[in-house]
Amino acid sequence: MSFGNNQVFSGVQQALILALMLVFFFALFYVEMDIIYKIEIAAIVFTIIFLATLAATLMRQQRELKQA
Repeated sequence: MSFGNNQVFSGVQQALILALMLVFFFALFYVEMDIIYKIEIAAIVFTIIFLATLAATLMRQQRELKQA
């Protein structure tokens, strides 16, 4: 299981990101909340996924620099 050709995340990280996405979609479509709360949840989920991707990419680049 991979998010594209370049594997940025490990298997555990991918599972956690997918679980976070599922919780987000569940909260978005199946829970009766105000739209403001749904927007806040979407912003938090997007931020977490973005920062996790950025951190994993930077760590991979640092490993590649150490090996070179």
